[in-house]
Amino acid sequence: MNYCRSVSGSLISVFDFMLYIFNGQSIWQIYVEIERSRLIKKLAKIKEEQGLIAEAADLMQEVAVETFGAMAKTEKIAFILEQVRLCLDRHDYVRAQILSRKISPRVFEVDASKEKKKPKEGESIVEEAPADIPSLLELKQIYSHLMIRYHSHSNDYLEICRCYKAMYEIPSVKEDPGQWIPVLRKICWYLVLAPHDPMQSSLLNSTLEDKNLSEIPHFRLLLKQLVTMEIIQWTSLWNTFKDEFENEKNMLGGSLSEKAVEDLRLRVIEHNIMVISKYYSRITLKRIADLLCLGIQEAEKHLSDMVVSKALIAKIDRPVGVVCFQTAKDSNDILNSWSMNLEKLLDLVEKSCHQIHKETMVHKAALKV
Repeated sequence: MNYCRSVSGSLISVFDFMLYIFNGQSIWQIYVEIERSRLIKKLAKIKEEQGLIAEAADLMQEVAVETFGAMAKTEKIAFILEQVRLCLDRHDYVRAQILSRKISPRVFEVDASKEKKKPKEGESIVEEAPADIPSLLELKQIYSHLMIRYHSHSNDYLEICRCYKAMYEIPSVKEDPGQWIPVLRKICWYLVLAPHDPMQSSLLNSTLEDKNLSEIPHFRLLLKQLVTMEIIQWTSLWNTFKDEFENEKNMLGGSLSEKAVEDLRLRVIEHNIMVISKYYSRITLKRIADLLCLGIQEAEKHLSDMVVSKALIAKIDRPVGVVCFQTAKDSNDILNSWSMNLEKLLDLVEKSCHQIHKETMVHKAALKV
């Protein structure tokens, strides 16, 4: 096989050389890839200052730093986050999502205080990150802010809540009440706005157990109302929390989305329907509308939407105007239920016989005395 000499003086095969040329990457770029990426980042910054955000984003996307073995982990993360930020600035949400997936949230959980292991023989040496690169925990906060921006575009309240939860777990945030109180407020609001599902329920219960929630009792009451299986009156709830809702624009993260009030009302309606389904097996549609303080058609629409989304099981008999929340049972379930009920009945009969026999023996003993 023919060989040629590279810039560093090492021999490489002509096949490898042609492969690099085919990929559009010359040999010198392999050895100065880190320096090249730093220069592109500076050039993108200049373009952004000139107002050419699209050009800056295109420049940054040319570099795939995740393939650089010699680049420090924090510098890689900072570069990818800059790529995500520029994509969000140009409203390219699809590409922002693709780039954000290059960073696993678990990468921020690694203890950075541990001493770095010396590289073994044959392994690439990782360079030190420049002084202007933020620490791992600071990058976690930047990542959370960018993900909040991305999920706010689609009003994915549960994911926004999880991002604020990740920020809340940062030690520097948790130690400063001026930082964790606004974050905890946002967690509570987005938990209430998120549709009911197992993840939302789990986060709701874990947040209620947080001792810091006692510092903001209004929000503890808000979460408590959602956990309690009782009908919530929308007008009284909104009058109680309207000022707190409007005050969010002065807090960290700014005001909630434009649809937030409408979605909050929708979540209250869904909660009330879940409460009704728990306490009633059959109920008239008119009575449901009265309990929800809605018209019959609107109440039927919300109920149908919840059935379609599989949040609950219900059947509506429209001619009669009756809603049945009982699930349809097959023959095996009915037989098993009958068998269990019969077993319980026989246990009660047996216990009753024992009690009667016991009382008879006590009475006979008393007569002998």
